[in-house]
Amino acid sequence: MSQTALILGASSDIGRAAALRFAAAGWTLQLAGRDEQALAREAADITARHQVAVTAHPLDILSAPNFKAFLTSLPNLPDAAACVIGLLGDVALSAADPQDASKVMRSNYEGPALLLGELGEQMRERGSGTLIGISSVAGDRGRGSNYVYGSAKAGFTAFLSGLRNRLAKHGVRVVTIKPGFVRTKMTASLKLPPLVTAEADEVGKAIFEAATGQGADSRYVRRIWWPIMTIIKAIPEPIFKKLSL
Repeated sequence: MSQTALILGASSDIGRAAALRFAAAGWTLQLAGRDEQALAREAADITARHQVAVTAHPLDILSAPNFKAFLTSLPNLPDAAACVIGLLGDVALSAADPQDASKVMRSNYEGPALLLGELGEQMRERGSGTLIGISSVAGDRGRGSNYVYGSAKAGFTAFLSGLRNRLAKHGVRVVTIKPGFVRTKMTASLKLPPLVTAEADEVGKAIFEAATGQGADSRYVRRIWWPIMTIIKAIPEPIFKKLSL
C-alpha cells in the first residue's frame, strides 16, 4: 500500500516542491493550508501529473482549538508529516506593533509546535511515523535584523529537539530542517546571496529524504551554513552587540 504524507502549508513554494517529490515516488498526499482554492488547484495538478491520490484540507495554523477536528478530518493518520508553514514578517513593523510580532511568533512557533505535538501523540500511540519541521538558521542566534522571527524559530527548534527526545523511544522520528535563505514568493522582495540561498526544490528534496529515513535528525539544507552559524554562535557577546547582523 502507498504511504501517506501530510504537507502543512502545501500551497507555499516549499510545500509544493515537497508534495511533488512525494507524488513522484507514489505517495498518497494530504495537502493542508489556509487557501482552499490554491490547495484544490495543487491537488488537481499533482493528481494529473503523477496519478496519485491527493486530498485537500483547510487549516488555520493560528486556530489551535481546531487542530483536533482538523486531524480527525484526515482520511488516515499520515506516515510522515512536514510543517513548512512560516511568516517572515518585517522587523520594524514587529518592533512597533505587538500584534504583528505576536502573529509572526504564533505562525512560526506556537501553531506549528502545537499541531506537530498533537500529531506526535497520535503517532506515538501507533508506534511509528516521521515528523518534519522547517525551522531556520535565524533561530541559531538572535540577531537584530530578524529577532522576532528568529526568536520564534529558536523556540520551534527547541520544541522539535524535545519532541525528538520524547518520541524516539516510541518509534517516531522527528527531524529539524534549517534551509537558510530560500528563493520563494515570501522572499521575492529581498536581495539574496546566491551561495547560501537554496531553491524551493532543494528544501523539498531534504523533506522527502527525511521522510524516507535519510540524513541526520537536524540539518542545514546547504552545508555552508554549518561553518557560518558556528562562527556566529561563537562570537563573544561584547563584540556581537557591536555588529549589524
